[in-house]
Amino acid sequence: MREPTRGKATIGIVQYKTLDFTRLCLRSIRKFTSHPCEAIVVDNDSDDESLDYLRSLKWIRLLERKSKPDEPGGGYSHAAALDMALANCNTEFFVSLHSDVFIKRAGWLTDLIRYFGDDEKIACVGTGKIELQPAWQIWLKKNLDVKALKRRLLREPDPLGKFRYFNRTIYSIYRTDVLRREGLTFLMGREDGMTAGRMLYFDLLDRGYETVELPQRLVGKYVVHLAHATQAVNPQEFSLRQRTKRKYKKQYDKVMTSELFASIMADNSLDE
Repeated sequence: MREPTRGKATIGIVQYKTLDFTRLCLRSIRKFTSHPCEAIVVDNDSDDESLDYLRSLKWIRLLERKSKPDEPGGGYSHAAALDMALANCNTEFFVSLHSDVFIKRAGWLTDLIRYFGDDEKIACVGTGKIELQPAWQIWLKKNLDVKALKRRLLREPDPLGKFRYFNRTIYSIYRTDVLRREGLTFLMGREDGMTAGRMLYFDLLDRGYETVELPQRLVGKYVVHLAHATQAVNPQEFSLRQRTKRKYKKQYDKVMTSELFASIMADNSLDE
């Protein structure tokens, strides 16, 4: 494999039956990205109109991943697809971005890369959850979490890092050569029920690498995350609690009817 192109980034996006969200995600990238990059979209065996849409785009690199008959699906499929995108990455940086994350400001990628500077020990820049709620609601949720308080008071052991912070694959960027040199994958930890990229992140820290944890208020200036979108638009395959469905519907209405994202969805030239 050739040496990764310095300074350039590959944006890896996993897609599964989310036509409108994938279209908005990709168009927003096209509209607000000037930094040298390429987009790799891995379709997780959608076999529907979302795959037809991806096949029509000339500016992305589409990888069509076929699910195995005995594959666990869900989180496993997402992690395996990210590994496929990473294996096809030939740039210095690899960005993991969910298909329900929409860019809303220019300079987002340049600013992400700037956090690395010249420090070769920094291997990942990213964030945890991206909430749409106001900052005060996020603060209350974090500080009035009874279960979290109980865990701290009782010093409940956490050998698998279930409650440990990690930069999520929702919106994170990695040094490609570090992941390859260390043999790290997004599938690590799946046998213990970990979500994609969690064990990868822990291993980076345990092996002496540094990471940058971006606060939600900063990330919120650049992107919007429509959480649970894939599950919500595919109810025949995924189940969500009624509370989560109501929260998603409220977020969906807010995001998709906004002037900015409505204009992006209407701009077909961004597909060219």
